Amino acid sequence: MKRFVTLFTLFAGLLTVAEAKSERPNILFVFTDDHAPHAIGAYNGWLKSVNPTPVIDKLAREGMLFEKSFCSNSICGPSRAVILSGKHSHKNGFMNNGNSFDWNQQIFPKILRKNGYQTALYGKSHLKGKPQGFDDWAVLPGQGLYYNPDMIFADGRRRIDGYCTDVVTDLAVNWLKDKRDKSKPFVMMVQHKAPHRNWMPALRHLDLYDDITIPEPPTLFDKWEDNAPPARHQELEIDRHMDLNYDLFVDLTPEFNQPPSQKRQDRSAWHNMKRMSKEQLTKWRAAYGPKDEAFHKAKLKGKDLVRWKFQRYAKNYLRCVKGVDESIGRLQDTLKELGLDDNTVVIYSSDQGFYIGDHGWYDKRWMYEESLMMPFIVKWPGVTKPGSRNRNLIQNLDYAETFLEMAGAPIPSDMQGRSLVPLLKGQKPDDWRKGIYYHYYEYPSVHMVPRHYGIRTQRYKLMHFYQFGNEWELYDLKSDPDELTNLYGKPEHAKLQKRMKNRLAKLQQHYEDNSDISEKPDSWKSQMRAEK
Repeated sequence: MKRFVTLFTLFAGLLTVAEAKSERPNILFVFTDDHAPHAIGAYNGWLKSVNPTPVIDKLAREGMLFEKSFCSNSICGPSRAVILSGKHSHKNGFMNNGNSFDWNQQIFPKILRKNGYQTALYGKSHLKGKPQGFDDWAVLPGQGLYYNPDMIFADGRRRIDGYCTDVVTDLAVNWLKDKRDKSKPFVMMVQHKAPHRNWMPALRHLDLYDDITIPEPPTLFDKWEDNAPPARHQELEIDRHMDLNYDLFVDLTPEFNQPPSQKRQDRSAWHNMKRMSKEQLTKWRAAYGPKDEAFHKAKLKGKDLVRWKFQRYAKNYLRCVKGVDESIGRLQDTLKELGLDDNTVVIYSSDQGFYIGDHGWYDKRWMYEESLMMPFIVKWPGVTKPGSRNRNLIQNLDYAETFLEMAGAPIPSDMQGRSLVPLLKGQKPDDWRKGIYYHYYEYPSVHMVPRHYGIRTQRYKLMHFYQFGNEWELYDLKSDPDELTNLYGKPEHAKLQKRMKNRLAKLQQHYEDNSDISEKPDSWKSQMRAEK
């Protein structure tokens, strides 16, 4: 009898373990490149009236939207490295896009595999080398192409005809339907190139927004008068640096041979055109040709030209976003078709924010709000309250820990972020962080944004541009959300300035970051002379 009880107890225990494993949620992580929160309707930014993301907005209504979500280093590869490792750039070794990621290091997909999860990755990796920790994967080489992209598979590289967002979505849908191990929970990372520069839309979206005028950001003609010198010595202005041909496709064809308007010009749109089929190119020129002709006839100058460039750029950007929005719809429809939607966490995020004319800029890199903020929306059926919004300070540093706790896997002690699961369950931890740390390293490089670090709290932000001299900026985000009035050095804010510096120093100590550049030019003037 005793033996029978023992066997029964053991059998019941095994059933409990098996049942617990079967209840672990699947995780679908959809991740884009350069999608600013204010280009998502649910974030209520100045682009909301365009209704750019109806599917993502629905996802937010079904889950939780994080209003205070930030990156730790606003550039593509480093953001991805932080997400995989749960460590700041100086700890995971991938500080700028010129680095190579050490795939041998600890990353969350490896831990999930050890704990019974099947893992898959499709789309943009941008970390160099073959991905590790995934049962199946296919990634773009480098930035990849929008049209007829090459994809690198475990068994080699091959071209796939079609539009990149659709290609990546097809791979993910195919895996869900035909390649998934149905006995295991899964985490699948679907990482789109869009809406990264050069903002080339799907053919079906080339005429989208032709009948409307995109609202202009209130800071489109910012002159950066109260900023430290870095803001005036960059190369990401719509006015001076956005190339009519290579960035905005005016008269652009595969045969185009005019020199670009700036030294560090991105020519990926031109390379994409060389890749297009005759049919694709014909449809492309049919859409842009008449618009180009109208532009030439208008002979625009000054602010009128800037406004035209903004409209062309913003519409192409939002057209790329439309493709992403449709992709999320397809993926969710597939989950429903397969009966997986009730036990799958669906997450939408992007590697950083982006300037869509804000402050007269495009691109990212800065610690200013538009590029510091990143979207983070989570639908977790049965756990996260539909339509909820969270205002805790979170970062991409927290994603790995969150995925691991969702899966019931151990969280390594050397990861530097914190699981968001308590927040997703509606809890309000008293010990949640009061400030986030940021450090950008990529200089000299495209757009010429210098290295800087800083702290952002719920209300204030302090930034240190340490590479040239000793430049600081301090903002009260409650009274000055557009960051137009620099409070640093003003006597009436001396106590606030000292307090923020102390908090910044404590964060650097906490994250063990002492990586200030050692070779500092004398000043911005000396650097400008060197550039010339």
